[in-house]
Amino acid sequence: MKNSETIKVAIAETSVIIRSGLTSVLKRLPNVRVQPIEILTVEALHECLRTQNLDMLIVNPSFGDYFDVPKFRTEMSNRRIRLIALVTSYVDTTLLSKYDASIFIFDNLDALAGKIAGLIDAPEETEEENENQDALSQREKEIVVCVVKGMTNKEIAESLFLSIHTVITHRRNISKKLQIHSAAGLTIYAIVNKLVALSDVKDL
Repeated sequence: MKNSETIKVAIAETSVIIRSGLTSVLKRLPNVRVQPIEILTVEALHECLRTQNLDMLIVNPSFGDYFDVPKFRTEMSNRRIRLIALVTSYVDTTLLSKYDASIFIFDNLDALAGKIAGLIDAPEETEEENENQDALSQREKEIVVCVVKGMTNKEIAESLFLSIHTVITHRRNISKKLQIHSAAGLTIYAIVNKLVALSDVKDL
């Protein structure tokens, strides 16, 4: 999909203020044409998925009491729908790691535009790439990118709306999974697995 194309985005959120507000913001994104669809109920979401050719679904993780990401992935396995968590309150980060991206109500227009554009431009992963990166959750990949860019734990925590303790725990898990214990090693890993471009790497 190219940035010049119109993308169809459903927003599943019970709060009319948040839902309509996000709809308004999506229409104002620079360089991206969005056709938003507001979803109020679980039944309406099922109908939308059945009748609409969606590009992205923005959903509150507590939508319908609990949004079942693995079930959604299984049922939509034949369709390339990007799944974005709409975070309006505290949500366990392990839940967010199952999504393609997260939108926070504190995100400004530039941050939101960057996330949407990043999902539009993201290429389909090959099986080999999936095997290489399956070990890391989406949140862990985000932290690897931050580390490679030279950010401190405090800066990472502020950027991703996490506690410093959570960032440290994620970094410990990353080192354990990858058996990489240095920023230089993570940099090589991130470049090889296309998590960052050379231009993103600090002081390289």
